[in-house]
Amino acid sequence: MSLEVKLDRAVLNALKNGDKLVRVEWFDTSRWATVAKVDIESSDVSFWLMIEPQIEQANERKTLKTEDAAERVLGEYMAMLEIYDTLPDFAPQPRAYGKCVDEDAHFFLCDYKSISHVTLPDPVKLGKKLAELHKKSKSPTGKFGFHVTTFDGKLPLNTSWDSSWTSFLKKLMHDVYVLDTSVNGFWKDLDDVMQVTLGTLIPRLLDPLTAEGRSIKPCLIHGDLWESNIGTDTNTGELYIFDACSYYAHHEKEIGIWRCEHHEMKAEEYRNEYFKNHEPSEPVEEFDDRNRLYSVETLLINSAHFPGTNTRQLAVDELKFLIEKYLKTES
Repeated sequence: MSLEVKLDRAVLNALKNGDKLVRVEWFDTSRWATVAKVDIESSDVSFWLMIEPQIEQANERKTLKTEDAAERVLGEYMAMLEIYDTLPDFAPQPRAYGKCVDEDAHFFLCDYKSISHVTLPDPVKLGKKLAELHKKSKSPTGKFGFHVTTFDGKLPLNTSWDSSWTSFLKKLMHDVYVLDTSVNGFWKDLDDVMQVTLGTLIPRLLDPLTAEGRSIKPCLIHGDLWESNIGTDTNTGELYIFDACSYYAHHEKEIGIWRCEHHEMKAEEYRNEYFKNHEPSEPVEEFDDRNRLYSVETLLINSAHFPGTNTRQLAVDELKFLIEKYLKTES
C-alpha cells in the first residue's frame, strides 16, 4: 500500500514554475533507491491520483542515500537525457537531478509512465526501436565511452573515452572483474581466464572489427537492457526504456545481456529481430562469440551485486569456451 509523503524542497524547486503539487506517494523501494510518484496540476491538465495518471505530466522521483549518491543520480540523469535527446519516444523525459534540502539524499526526476511488465517486450517493436536509437546516436567525441560515470545498479562502470573499442572493453572488463573480486574474493580459476581474456582474447575477437579497412561506429547503448528496464505503456502500447547506464559502444555490446541465463529475454528471436534492423559487424561468422564475450561483463556485474550466485561460474565457463576455441585451437 502506498504512503503519502512530503516532497523535498529541492524537488519542488525543480518542478516548472506554476506547477501545483497535488500528491506525492511512495510506490516502491528498489535495491538501490526509493521511488515515489509526484502528481502535479498544470493550467491545461488535471491529474487523478493513482487512476490513469496523465503520463506526460506526472513525474517519477528516486532518492538515494549512499556515499556515491550524487554521482549515481548524475549518471542516470545524463544517460537518460542522452537517450531522450536521441530518440524521445523511447525514454521518459528527464526533468532534474540534485541534492535534497530537507534530507541527506539526492534525487532524480523524470516523466512518469504507466508501464506494464505483465509480458515480455514485443521483439519486433524492440528490435526496431533499439536499432533506431543506435543508428541515430552520434558520439560527441567520436570515441567510445561517456562524459560521466554511469552505474549498473549500485556499481560504477569505467566509461572513460577511448578511440579504440578493443582498449575500451579491456578497461571496462578489467574494472568489473576488480569489482567482483572485491565482493567475492580472489578465485584462481577466474583470475586465470581473466588474465588471458584481457591480454589476448579480447584483442583476438575485437581487432578484426577494424581490420582490412573496416570501422565500427560508437553507438549510444542503454547498457543494462534486461526485461525489467523495458516496459510497455498501458495507454499507448509503445515501449520505453529506463534505468540506463549508457555509454557509446559497439552496437552488438547492447545485446550481450540477452543470452544470460539469469534474465528472461534470452530467446534468439530478440537478437534476430534486432539484426533485421541493424546487421552484425564483419566478420559476421564471429558474431556469436563476440556476443558471448560481451555477456561476460553482465555475468560479472551480476556476481558483484549478488555474492554466491552461479553467474561467476558461468563467466568462467564462457571465457574458457572462447579461449579453447580461439587461442588454443588457432595456436
